[in-house]
Amino acid sequence: MKTVMITGASTGFGLETAKYFLAKGWQVVATMRSPKPDNFSESPNLRVVKLDVTDPESIERAVESIGPVDVLVNNAGVGLLSIVEGTPMETIREIFETNTLGTIAMTHAMLAHFRDQRSGVIVNVTSATTYQPHPLLAVYTASKAAVNAFSESLALELAQFNVRIKLVIPGRAPETPFSKNAQSRMEGAFPEAYSGFVEGIFGRMGEASMVTHPADVAEAIWQAATDPNVPLRLPAGADAHAMSRATG
Repeated sequence: MKTVMITGASTGFGLETAKYFLAKGWQVVATMRSPKPDNFSESPNLRVVKLDVTDPESIERAVESIGPVDVLVNNAGVGLLSIVEGTPMETIREIFETNTLGTIAMTHAMLAHFRDQRSGVIVNVTSATTYQPHPLLAVYTASKAAVNAFSESLALELAQFNVRIKLVIPGRAPETPFSKNAQSRMEGAFPEAYSGFVEGIFGRMGEASMVTHPADVAEAIWQAATDPNVPLRLPAGADAHAMSRATG
């Protein structure tokens, strides 16, 4: 029986993905900052593990405790909608610490394991905002675009060991707590000088007809994990697919 380790599995894409792999008969290690086993139905194939991807000691403890893994899904992330001028550098660093450096740190911690095993898949979840520029998302997009570039170069290093790297690229997902979780970092993020601009952007966001559902992302992650013939970049969700086609 194969094992998948998923970061940020308490809600949203991570929770849906953990349930999807459980339904497929896999062993699932669902990791999260604050363990919430009640989010899942009881299963002998499930382990809920405390893990903070911004804490090196937490990563080391988790990796040592879980044993062999076939697939690592780097899903943990935090959101932000803001005007760059109104975003403190402390907040910008927080976004990169989780979204970018957290993904790199988790990957780094697992590389020797995958290399020795001579097999494995690392799936990094980024964002369709990296397909084209979007206002209010400069910092968030930059944190995810860095993961795209990291993954594409790392894939070249690991191919010799039969270790695959894949990117799953979701679109906007209003069913997840992304926006709610981002609110604590948005205080003062919209300077008065930008008020008209910001109002127009929020108005157009509400008009969007295509969105991404958590199930879209879980299915794309499954495909990335199990099909060696899929491309390195996999859009997930109707809007992500549309943006991918528009950018060629």
